[in-house]
Amino acid sequence: MKKLVAIAVATALSSAAYAAPETFSLEPNHTLPRFEYNHLGYSQQLSRFDRTTGKIVLDRTAKTGSADITIDTTSVNTGSTLFNGHIQGEGLLDTAKFPNITFKSNDFKFDGDKLVAVNGDLTIKGITKPVTLTVESFQCMPHPMLKKEACGVTATTTIKRTEFNAGKYAPYVGDDVKITLPVEAIKD
Repeated sequence: MKKLVAIAVATALSSAAYAAPETFSLEPNHTLPRFEYNHLGYSQQLSRFDRTTGKIVLDRTAKTGSADITIDTTSVNTGSTLFNGHIQGEGLLDTAKFPNITFKSNDFKFDGDKLVAVNGDLTIKGITKPVTLTVESFQCMPHPMLKKEACGVTATTTIKRTEFNAGKYAPYVGDDVKITLPVEAIKD
């Protein structure tokens, strides 16, 4: 009987610990946001940002969470120094005045245990618009190398760059920009 009580107490304690919100810090080597747009009708261009920071708070039991992510726009990486400069210019990201893009969530949507969407506010060039990040993959488990809990997500949204005062060369260079946010985060 003592053994059964001990198991019940241990189970209750582990469930209570699991139910608490957990905070995760973005792992910068595997959190590299990408953006894709049509270039003059010839091709889909795919570029990324190399520096991103942030925190995610996740309560898997309550099915709630929050995300606060900052992308360093000066870290844009098109694969071309010339094009990096173009994208950092006034008519596009204007990184001299606006060195960051931010995303702050206001709602996590779950379908059962699966995270399916994150609603929040995206700020580019000082302009904030609501967006929904559609979650394509979501996984939390012990990290095999770090031996800590980790979560990963890949989420996408499409914005109109003209709505963020970044419309240089539109409509020739596509107004629709698909943003893909692959995130890996380690429990604090």
